[in-house]
Amino acid sequence: MTFEQLSIFVAVAEREHLTRAAEAIGLTPSAVSAAVRNLEAYYRVALFNRVGRRIELTMEGRLFLDEARATLARARSAELMLSELGGLSRGRLAVQASQTVASYWLPPLLMRFHAEYPGIELEFTIGNTRSVAQAVNAGTADIGFVEGSVDDPALSVTRVADDALLVVTAPGHSFADGRPLAALQLVEETGWVRREPGSGTRSVFENTLRGLGVDPERLRSVLVLPSNEAVLSAVAAGPCAGVVSGVAAAGRLARGELVAANFSLPVRQFSILRHKERRPSRAASMLERMSLEQAR
Repeated sequence: MTFEQLSIFVAVAEREHLTRAAEAIGLTPSAVSAAVRNLEAYYRVALFNRVGRRIELTMEGRLFLDEARATLARARSAELMLSELGGLSRGRLAVQASQTVASYWLPPLLMRFHAEYPGIELEFTIGNTRSVAQAVNAGTADIGFVEGSVDDPALSVTRVADDALLVVTAPGHSFADGRPLAALQLVEETGWVRREPGSGTRSVFENTLRGLGVDPERLRSVLVLPSNEAVLSAVAAGPCAGVVSGVAAAGRLARGELVAANFSLPVRQFSILRHKERRPSRAASMLERMSLEQAR
């Protein structure tokens, strides 16, 4: 049974007239008549009675009419849904982002995306660089945004922005006097408020120390906290240092609540993550394109 046969049957049933049905659906009367006969013959059921020069539905035909109408309605609904998905007028997009990107860089972009495509439901989850990469790899996120490096051959990594990392302290800390600091001083002269394992900020800082010949395990951790804001608040309140995003620290630095110590850390990149072997949805492709436009 084809959708064309169903459409022909419904057209004839609703009019109980072959010629008028043929005119309504743009076929010849002979083609309509042949389609009805083939349907009846294949399933061995009489759908119409031929009474003189007219036709009328049999009891079986009346029962089948409801089912045929429902099937065609579902087919039209499916066609409409595909059309809307293709046109970005409806759908769902699962986005995951690590802390810094999620808190500072990404929200304006998501608001712009929603303004342009209000029918797309955004499912937004915040994690750290490791958890976001795992989600994109597993397919639970369509697209990811992270700070720092990602070493996963299954993922495509595209740079969209840069962010300078800073060592920050309260104004009264010994590191706040502007003198250049050596890597050994970081492990010998202060305690630290650190981000959790898997954080991009923590990974960059630890890799920098290793590159300077210092084992990051020697850092004296006072607290391990799960967000930039928590680290900033703790450092501002106590005699410890912390490493945070320059974007995240900007407000407190400007107000004098924190001071940036004189120790150079790499400028890391904010990146888009996608799975190399999964074809992105149109919504994911559009968000990626808007991200690159914002970066430019």
